[in-house]
Amino acid sequence: MSLPQASQSRVFVELVPWVDRSRENHAVSGGETLPALRRPLSSSAAAQAQTSGREVHVSGAAEVSAGPDRAQVAVRVSSSKEAAAEAKKSVCRRLDYIAQSLQQQGLPAENVTVTKDFRRVENAYHMEAEVCITFTEFGKMQNICNFLVEKLDSSVVISQPQFYHTPGSVENLRRQACLVAVENAWRKAQEVCNLVGQTLGKPLLIKEEETKEWEGQIDDHQSSTLSSSLTVQQKIKSATIHAASKVFLTFEVKGKEKKKKHL
Repeated sequence: MSLPQASQSRVFVELVPWVDRSRENHAVSGGETLPALRRPLSSSAAAQAQTSGREVHVSGAAEVSAGPDRAQVAVRVSSSKEAAAEAKKSVCRRLDYIAQSLQQQGLPAENVTVTKDFRRVENAYHMEAEVCITFTEFGKMQNICNFLVEKLDSSVVISQPQFYHTPGSVENLRRQACLVAVENAWRKAQEVCNLVGQTLGKPLLIKEEETKEWEGQIDDHQSSTLSSSLTVQQKIKSATIHAASKVFLTFEVKGKEKKKKHL
């Protein structure tokens, strides 16, 4: 049984205290050097030297996705009559029925937009109205559309739902991808420090190196068919947005704190 491959990450640990090499020797005439005298370090200075300059570098990546949070459906109603009043009456009667049905389903009025067009075609008057409905609950959308198809005649045409994302939801997805990538990198650094018997300190550098976004793709067989023939679930999958982030972090590394003995 093969184990799943872990995501690639770069981990570098430097546990050697920094030393100013230029001060180790004193230059004398003739280009010769003499070793410098060193004074013994105090215990506090020695501890500081041991911890200064020690860092752990890690990279982290994350991928998140979110389905569309809005869908729009257009309901078109039309009528052609010899008398203008009859054409208007026919369309308005069905518009009132649609509005009443939406209200009974608890759909907010601000999510419904109605446009009307009235013109003369040859010897008849033609009136057409379009009701654009924005849904946030896709189950309710399907129930309402099925109900209108059942109750209204063939002169009423209901479009296929168009799924989309609000600008705020896309921005939240980008931010979530970055935060998850940082969390993954922090966990790696924590595990590395625990493995070598050290304590992870404060972050010294957090850098987002790469971001990427793309919409969900359906398979080749489905993509060859017309968009109108896709099921609702296939449309939602196709409109799903994916976001990926790759980050690089540097943390300070501290030695394990010794527990003080109480007398």
